[in-house]
Amino acid sequence: MRRISTLFAALLLLAATLPGAAHAAALSTRTHLFYYPWYGNSGGAYRHWDQGGHTPPADIGANFYPSLGPYDSGDFAGAVEQHMRWIEQSGAGVIVYSWWGQGSYEDGLAAGVLEAAARHGIEVAWHLEPYSGRTASSTVADIGYLTSRYGASPAFYREGGRGAFYVFESLRITDWTALDQVRSSAIVLAQTTDTSKVAHFGGMYTYDAIAGATAPGWREASAYCDANGLVWAPSVGPGYNDDRAVPGNTTPTLARDNGATYDREWQNALSSNADWVSVTSFNEWHEGSIIEPARSSPPSPAYETFAGAYGTSGAASETAYLDRTRYWAAQLGGTTPPPASTNLALGKAVSTTGSQGGFPLGNAVDGNASSYWESTNNAFPQTLTVDLGPAATAGRLVLKLPPAWGRRTQTIAVNGGTPAGYVFDPTTGNSVTLTIPAQRYLKLTFSGNTGWPAGQLSEVEAYAS
Repeated sequence: MRRISTLFAALLLLAATLPGAAHAAALSTRTHLFYYPWYGNSGGAYRHWDQGGHTPPADIGANFYPSLGPYDSGDFAGAVEQHMRWIEQSGAGVIVYSWWGQGSYEDGLAAGVLEAAARHGIEVAWHLEPYSGRTASSTVADIGYLTSRYGASPAFYREGGRGAFYVFESLRITDWTALDQVRSSAIVLAQTTDTSKVAHFGGMYTYDAIAGATAPGWREASAYCDANGLVWAPSVGPGYNDDRAVPGNTTPTLARDNGATYDREWQNALSSNADWVSVTSFNEWHEGSIIEPARSSPPSPAYETFAGAYGTSGAASETAYLDRTRYWAAQLGGTTPPPASTNLALGKAVSTTGSQGGFPLGNAVDGNASSYWESTNNAFPQTLTVDLGPAATAGRLVLKLPPAWGRRTQTIAVNGGTPAGYVFDPTTGNSVTLTIPAQRYLKLTFSGNTGWPAGQLSEVEAYAS
């Protein structure tokens, strides 16, 4: 498999530490975050947050408390959208989606997560969990199902044309011969460092954040993968504590040591010549292995915080592990910019100085040319600002109105520049294309409109060039 050169790694690290690098760095498709979509709080009924006999919302089955509170994994416009922004901030380009079989709760949310991921240039691999009745043959069927159902999504992760499927607790099954049926279309990773247990697999990973601190067997596993054309994807984590989720357990706690644990595990992974590094985890709250932001002021002293991580405190500590992941992802490399055809503004955070009732600002970035945003009437100037996120910049804008509307001219200033009159003409698609200096933030200031006394847009589309 691919191995990054020392020089290239050094250049990526330098780029990540330069001022403004957080806003310009592309995402690393070699950095994979284990992602859990099993949470719920619909209608006052909590799912997973009550593990260990706890009573949400203030009392949850986790030793840290989420910045978002006990969220719902089906809240695509809220929690999931925020997750994707945070994942962008981390520099990771792939999430590994915890999946519990066809028709499961998690399967029902997969399409929504893929859509959110696609809006942010993030890709999705699959964590095939040990659901009841799982066999080697059912795993082959699951790979076919996932590829058929979700493979057309731009967020479906592929390496060399093959999807990626991590098999948790693969040692529960002893004969994996059936995997030979999918070797040409799928990279299937076994959870082990025992090289005698990976016949028929396409790679190995470890998952265990506790073992990652000492990395037993990593060099041998890596050498075996390198010699046999397999993917080596060791797993790293910031720490481990499941005391509140599993009262009375005997599992050891792995302290975070203000970030030193996470650094040590990343160093172990890089020194083992990893192809991919899988991070345990983005949001497995029960096990305290999260890099998702945890509140710096939780509901009670029973919860830990990230205070002290990498010298941070207060609100800055909440995102400390995201920022440190970006640092390590840059060392690992494998960054790729989004395709030139990707609309970087689709579904992104948007704000305005005013909106007319019934025509909300989200309409300007929803991908629907028929819906539109309208500013407060008779109140020029008005602004509309789109935040493309820390991993994206745009050099070309396409502004649109609904195709059936009549011709009009809007006076708009872009990012504080000189106002200009832009003609929207239905004979040319009611769209205007602008070339701008590369920007993360797109601020449009409207000061006139010949068709209506307000600013109007059906879509703001942004492209890298």
